[in-house]
Amino acid sequence: MEIVSENHCFGGTQAVYKHVSDSCSCEMTFGAYLPPQSKERRVPVLWYLSGLTCTHENAVTKGGFQEHAARHGIAVIFPDTSPRGSAVSDDEAYDLGQGAGFYVNATCDPWKANYKMYDYILCELRALVLDSLPVQNRHGITGHSMGGHGALTLALNNLDLFDSLSAFAPIAHPTQSDWGRKQLSEYLGNDEGDWVGYDSTLLLDDHNWKGDILVDQGASDQFLDLLMPEALADMMAKRRQSGQVRMQKGYDHSYFFVNTFARDHVEWHAERLN
Repeated sequence: MEIVSENHCFGGTQAVYKHVSDSCSCEMTFGAYLPPQSKERRVPVLWYLSGLTCTHENAVTKGGFQEHAARHGIAVIFPDTSPRGSAVSDDEAYDLGQGAGFYVNATCDPWKANYKMYDYILCELRALVLDSLPVQNRHGITGHSMGGHGALTLALNNLDLFDSLSAFAPIAHPTQSDWGRKQLSEYLGNDEGDWVGYDSTLLLDDHNWKGDILVDQGASDQFLDLLMPEALADMMAKRRQSGQVRMQKGYDHSYFFVNTFARDHVEWHAERLN
């Protein structure tokens, strides 16, 4: 890893790193907040996956996670949302291509050469973080919007690799939403059977999460019809899945919403990771 920047933050360090990724066949950048406790011992890890159009930087500067992570002694990892670079395929639309990796392993041209965000986070970046940073092999995962979709699907598909799970306004049923059907058909092809493993509502219908799930959703979110939180809530009830979907009155889809409830989510993960 090469250090891009380091800043003292709430007694710890907010750093940005870059490295060459085998999974994505390009250079990748990610943020990592190390709390002050990491100077004395290894600490648990909370993964935060960002949404459409974002990089690692949006959550690092707007999410407000560092203060709460410092208080509870948790590292926070902020991956990018897609591969990037002039040699990486892209699209004119904001919701496809660079900035919109959707946390899948693409199998269709031209995307399959680089768009392996599922493997990148689950295998490559996880191994790099464990090898290079003072962290424990205990992992919570959360994310916003497309990143909430990524957090839910990564955890539900890999029960043994994550210890806590939450989401902010996730794309909860992408196989039935325009935020999902477009991207899944492009990245994976038109066989909808290949999409099931990337839909948290369908995954919950197949098997429960091992613990409880926390989901916060703004009740005034301008993208509610695309996110479909009701599908996830109904499936949690059907499957008797422990957890809660909290509709937060007046809140929209912005980072003001994420920042408001960042404390709740960090504390919630800390209770389960510590």
